[in-house]
This record gives sequence, C-alpha cells and structure tokens, in this order.
Amino acid sequence: MRTLARGAVGPFTAALTAACVTPHAVATSPVPREATAADSAVDAGTRAFIDGTPETPEAAPLPEVPAAKQELPRGGRSLFPEYRLVGYCGTPGAPALGELQGNLKIKAKALETKAAQYAQNRKILPVFELIAVVVQGFPGPDGKYRHRVDDSVVDDYLRAARASKALLLLNIQPGQSDFLTELKTFDRYLHEPDVGVALDPEWAMKPKQRPGQFFGQTTSQMINDVAAYLSTVVQQDDLPEKALVYHEVVRTVVKGERDVKPQPGVAIIKSVDGLGRVGAKMATYANLVETTAPGVHAGFKLFFDEDTRNGSRIMTPKEVLKLSPQPEYVMYE
Repeated sequence: MRTLARGAVGPFTAALTAACVTPHAVATSPVPREATAADSAVDAGTRAFIDGTPETPEAAPLPEVPAAKQELPRGGRSLFPEYRLVGYCGTPGAPALGELQGNLKIKAKALETKAAQYAQNRKILPVFELIAVVVQGFPGPDGKYRHRVDDSVVDDYLRAARASKALLLLNIQPGQSDFLTELKTFDRYLHEPDVGVALDPEWAMKPKQRPGQFFGQTTSQMINDVAAYLSTVVQQDDLPEKALVYHEVVRTVVKGERDVKPQPGVAIIKSVDGLGRVGAKMATYANLVETTAPGVHAGFKLFFDEDTRNGSRIMTPKEVLKLSPQPEYVMYE
C-alpha cells in the first residue's frame, strides 16, 4: 500500500449375528458334574426356537450421512493450481487505498469483468482484499499508529464477497503493533471457509519509527507464525485451503525470506508491489521473485493511480500473464 489513511458419526458397523441353536450334548463321563447356572440358562435364541415365537431383533439405526465438507466459494478445497485469484483492494472512506469501497455491488461487477481476462487455463476466483487494519500517520489512542475497522465493516464486505462467490482477505497494516496481535482480533472470521489474510510488511514499523518516514519490516518467522496459526484453524475446523498473501515492495521488507515455509492447508502467496512504468514494474518483479522461497506462489499488484502517472499506463492482463513465473494472484489497488 502506498498511501496512509488516517464444525460424523461414522457408519453403524456392528453386524447382527443370527443365534446358533446347539442342543446340550449328553454327558459321557461316569460321574455327572453338578448343574450350573449356565447349564440351566436358556438363551433368548434357543427359547425362541422352542416356543416357536422367534424374537424380532431391534432394528439397527440407519447410518448417518456425513456432513458435506466446506468448499471454496466456487467449489473445491484447494486454491492452486485450479484457480487464479484476481481481486480489488480497499477500505471504506479511503478512495486512495483502492477501488474496494463505496458501492461494493458495482465494484464486484467490475472486478468480475476484469478477472475474466485472466482466466487462460484456469478458473477465476475473485478476491475482496479489505484493509482491516489501516496504518496511520499519527499514534492514535494506544500509540500503535494503526486503526482497526469495526466488525460491522468486515460483515458488510464478507456479505458482498459471498454474493459474488469471492474470497475475502483481511489485509493487516500493523503500524507499531504486530501481525499476530492484529490478526487475532478478527479470529472469528478466520474460522469461515472463505476468509484469508494479507500482510503488508512495509507498514510493520519498529518502535519509534513513524509510518511514511521508513519502510517497515517483518521476518520469515513472523510469516511462518501466521501461517501456522491459520493452519491450525484449517485443520481444527476441516476448512478448505486458506490464502495467506504477503506484499513486498523491496527486498528489505522481509528479513530471511528464503526461510518462509508453507503450512498444511495454507497457500502462501508473495505479491510484488512494484510501482510506475511498465518496464520498471517488470524489472521489480524479476528482481523480487529471485528471493521467493520454495512452495510460495507468485503474485503481482497493479495500481490504478500510481501506475498511470507521468504518462504511464496499467499493464494489460496479457502483459501480466507473460511474466515469469506467471502470477497466480493479481491484485488491483
């Protein structure tokens, strides 16, 4: 981001065994043994045979039908390689932070049209990337230089995403807080099958650093910790795969990036955020993908504002799809 804003039972398996009626054998021993309770007892099956009134066994319960596993908005439980993710980014009341604000229904239709141009050999899965924690240029009440949107905002965006069969990503710009602390404030949404996470390391500030004066920074360990947290949620709730995006504008914003390790049920995506003219963006992409860790998927960001300044233009979908490696996630801000 460039601009500051203020829940089977398994099938019933016990088989019913027909009673086998076997008359007691005549004793051949010279000294008959004493009768026991077992000898005098007549089992239910034998009694039924003698009386001629066979008992009707109690009917076995029908096997329960396992609940269908939760799926992604447009089917399936894995993101890649079936889908290409294409999305809009934004937050309410801040047009400078992206298109995803205002009339979400209209924006969703525009996104669907835009995303269709990226289909090629994959299905398209639209993404609503809501900046849920917004960095600020001033400390705020707790001195953390960030603002969290209300749950009601997340509810609105999730409702709109579901109406479009899209994913919702909660973007975190932590300021002087940290990613896990901020993410856990939205924990209840992470238990939904269609909600993922996006991290913005350039806005993860060190103590005494003010946003906008320095590039923030995170570590591979922090990304791994967030991935592990999401993986636990996915496994506990038996959810479909979750997307975990981290945006990167320069190499220095992720320390030890080659040590980022994907976790079960979590698809980690590195989104290159280069700005400016087409040539410069392509060069930035080529430079930053060199440090991508194994198993991390490629992503690319386009800017409606910054990419069109000074006579430049936004790259076309065909140009984006010619990048190597081909982006599996494309975000418009």
